[in-house]
Amino acid sequence: MGRAFRVRDIAVQAGLSETTVDRVLNGRPGVSIRAQRQVDQAVRDLERQQDQVRLGGRTLVIDLVMQAPSRFTGAVRAALEGELPGLRPAVIRARFSLDETASAPAMVEALERVRRRGSQGVILKAPDEPEVVEAVDQLVAAGIPVVTLVTDLPTSRRVAYVGIDNRAAGATAAYFVSQWLGDAPGNILVTLSRDTFRGEEEREMGFRAALRRLAPDRALVELNNTDGLDATMHDLALEALIADPSINAVYSIGGGNSAIVDAFAALGRPYRCFIAHDLDPDNHALLRSGALTLVLHHDLPADLRRSCHALLQAHHLLPNAPHSLPSNIHPISPYNLPSAVGPSWSGVRGLGG
Repeated sequence: MGRAFRVRDIAVQAGLSETTVDRVLNGRPGVSIRAQRQVDQAVRDLERQQDQVRLGGRTLVIDLVMQAPSRFTGAVRAALEGELPGLRPAVIRARFSLDETASAPAMVEALERVRRRGSQGVILKAPDEPEVVEAVDQLVAAGIPVVTLVTDLPTSRRVAYVGIDNRAAGATAAYFVSQWLGDAPGNILVTLSRDTFRGEEEREMGFRAALRRLAPDRALVELNNTDGLDATMHDLALEALIADPSINAVYSIGGGNSAIVDAFAALGRPYRCFIAHDLDPDNHALLRSGALTLVLHHDLPADLRRSCHALLQAHHLLPNAPHSLPSNIHPISPYNLPSAVGPSWSGVRGLGG
């Protein structure tokens, strides 16, 4: 294990000392199970990024830290690793701290680990909690630039936000829902993974504000704090549908879409439209089957490329200062659906911005 890589490279990737890594590689006593797992994971990361390891020149090691369902973190990870070989002028390698249900204290702990072991930058998706903002500010104070991805921490000292204009996305969803529902009666189910994710909150606010103008008499039924997981979404969606038989449309902001579709099916209830975000493999299959009406998507690889460029700018390795610039939103229906979507969503590359 790991013999193709220098102990120093593995230690940097794992965030451990060279002594600890050497003990793990040589099967010596005195190392924890956690350290062994970190070394195993570091070797797997290096194997996927081995083109970066071979390249000469200055090397930046950055950290991707995210709280999101694994279907999304896996896609982001694959998209980032797909962009690394083409980035210049420095060589960038990535480490990962990904969790489906991390609390704000757990996120703070993850960021503190990054600060203690050192990093040349962080790409972050995290809830907008005061303690998380403080942890970001401490990273920046330690000389570690932070780029927020998908959901912003605008009061923090992050150098840039990369992602869509979430209010505009919500308003776009409201426009499509109002067009599909027309004059038909019925309420709309709106789902979020966490109300502490500013991006989701802004989508909901944009949706609600636009709908007040377009269909002021239509009511919203909101489900929150599901973590976007099918396991937690199903029962909550089923309960909401039973409580309100008039629900006949869905705007899914935070995921768990298969569970929502299953809840409608369990009751034998049809719906007129279902709008979701991001063309991940789950949503690709749901859209292809007709369970989803529309997906609001953006170019994820381009977002990761721009995130890395912002970190390079923060280190003065590219011209200009890092800045926030919203990604384009691309509506995808069953009629402009790519034939296949891989783990990095490369099938829709270039459709977004």
